[in-house]
Amino acid sequence: MKAIIRILIGCLLVGQVRAQNATPAKPKAAEQRIKDEMAEASKAFLAGLTAEQRQQATFPFEDVERFNWYYVPRSRKGLPLKQMTADQKRAALVMLKTGLSDQGYEKAMSIMDMENVLRVIEKRSDTDTYRDPENYYFTIFGDPSTANPWSWRIDGHHLSLQFLSLTGRVLAQTPTFFGSNPGEVRIDVPQKGKQILRQETERAFALLKALTDTQRKQVVLDAVAYPDIVSTNRRNVAMERMDGLKFSEMNADQQKLFLELLQVYLSNYRITLAKQQLDKLEKVGLNNLRFGWAGDLTPQLGEGKGWYYRIHGPTILIEYDNTQNNANHIHTVVRDLTNDFGDDLLREHYQTSKHSRP
Repeated sequence: MKAIIRILIGCLLVGQVRAQNATPAKPKAAEQRIKDEMAEASKAFLAGLTAEQRQQATFPFEDVERFNWYYVPRSRKGLPLKQMTADQKRAALVMLKTGLSDQGYEKAMSIMDMENVLRVIEKRSDTDTYRDPENYYFTIFGDPSTANPWSWRIDGHHLSLQFLSLTGRVLAQTPTFFGSNPGEVRIDVPQKGKQILRQETERAFALLKALTDTQRKQVVLDAVAYPDIVSTNRRNVAMERMDGLKFSEMNADQQKLFLELLQVYLSNYRITLAKQQLDKLEKVGLNNLRFGWAGDLTPQLGEGKGWYYRIHGPTILIEYDNTQNNANHIHTVVRDLTNDFGDDLLREHYQTSKHSRP
């Protein structure tokens, strides 16, 4: 069974490598490359800012603002795209590309653009600032030019990403939030027919459909979908128990579908970061992962019936929820239950390093 799982995991990564048109480097070299690219992109971004903008965009690494994220429209700290020049925006987006695959970057840009659709749906003016595709904030914590830990974040409506780097490695890339409202664009605008999170929906239903009636009874946690992701934006996430169908209780075809669903989420990251997450999951045992569901069992996007699912294991929680706006408003999140914001690996670093905390 372990050999089969390893083959399936290998297949997961092949597609992403091909999609990025890259040859996989040795892990340490790849990690160093990503770290260096992030550092160089971050330094270039900061160098292009005015002194006032730099003050707005940066915080000490130990500042509690680093843990302040949310996926709803609200006031935020950092420097928004709308306050940047064209060159500064390009530098910010270069930084964004260093952490994401082509797939992930395309989703991020599409989520920003969805604010234009919401402006039309809600009959707001072109100058409205509540629904604004440039109302996404970039923030850097710490100094990317030093050997000390540092991180960066982009935060806005339905998009929140954060990456932490130290000593040649990207130590953390969670919490990761992607959302879409509407889930499918149905009004007469250039984006009509767009479904940013189509794969997250279709692959989950493919897995659900492949289960036996007995397995489905174990998978369904509630007949009614939860109103939102359960973890929300809490700093620390913990669930009392893991429910649902275990990976080890699926047959080979079902396991393949499960891993294809998992791939959709992990493949939003650069290939080395996705491999880093998969290695961690394999270390604690893929057999311990569970698939749980709540709500409607048929895909009727925008028909008023909502659904929720999650992938839950000892170290990871992935949630998907589609209940709001007549079941046409999707939230997804990836949480590392031991290493959100780099907590676990930073703790290990401080325990083994001669250096004290910053």
